[in-house]
Amino acid sequence: MKKLTMNIKEKCRAARTWWTEEVCRKSLSGITVIELVLILVIVIALLLIFKNQLISLINTIFDKIISESSGI
Repeated sequence: MKKLTMNIKEKCRAARTWWTEEVCRKSLSGITVIELVLILVIVIALLLIFKNQLISLINTIFDKIISESSGI
């Protein structure tokens, strides 16, 4: 019985080692340069499309901060 449990423990340890070395490593290194460039292009495009709205929103926020900070 002891040999059987040792064998099961060894198999579990081998499976855990495989999981951490292969699966986790691949999922962490899954983002490539092409994906990063595509994300960056999308973010820049959205900024250009909504440029006027973003500037208006930022100006409104800063105006509110300035007006409320004078009351402090």
